[in-house]
Amino acid sequence: MTAVPHVAPARQPSRGERHLIPGHDGGVVETLVEHPDGLPRGLALIAHPHPLHGGSLDNKVVYMLARAALACGLVAVRPNFRGVGGSSGKFDHGVGEADDLLAVAGHLARRHPGLPWSLLGFSFGAYVQHRVAGRLPAERLILVGPAVSMYAFGQPAIRTEIVHGEADELIPLSIVDDYARQHRIPLHVIAGAGHFFHGRLVELRETVRSRLCPP
Repeated sequence: MTAVPHVAPARQPSRGERHLIPGHDGGVVETLVEHPDGLPRGLALIAHPHPLHGGSLDNKVVYMLARAALACGLVAVRPNFRGVGGSSGKFDHGVGEADDLLAVAGHLARRHPGLPWSLLGFSFGAYVQHRVAGRLPAERLILVGPAVSMYAFGQPAIRTEIVHGEADELIPLSIVDDYARQHRIPLHVIAGAGHFFHGRLVELRETVRSRLCPP
């Protein structure tokens, strides 16, 4: 499968605590955990773009997804994929990455029993979360800039929505629109936005926040 080309964006400052959580196969997964003000009402597992092309938990789109989750009272959980930062292992084409996210979710669920999960993923991370959704009970899946032209996306296992840039230069909106129509997935288009949402990050954050927060 073709990797999503990626120019590493400027990193964003992160608050919260970084943990080394046991992964699927004996390694560790570096994970940033941020808590909202007040008692949390759920947890948001957030997956970053392609690790071989600069993707990490500090990616600016992923940072904004965490801000949206925190604004809605969710614990924002951002793991680094295998081989990134303090995470051990090497790239596994989405398979081992999904296994590791499930291990992280299990670890955090034990610390926050009874709280529901929301899944969010950007680009390659959307593909990983699509795989996770079939194995982790969660309330919703939000795919941001999903690489549907590069990876095997099928019918989502849980309630799903897509947020995509109108001018995405890597994953054309027309292809995402076809996928969304085929599987009856609501599609939210950010006008004028490219794949990395340059100049549209606040709009992206507010669009995702409106999907996560209760009415």
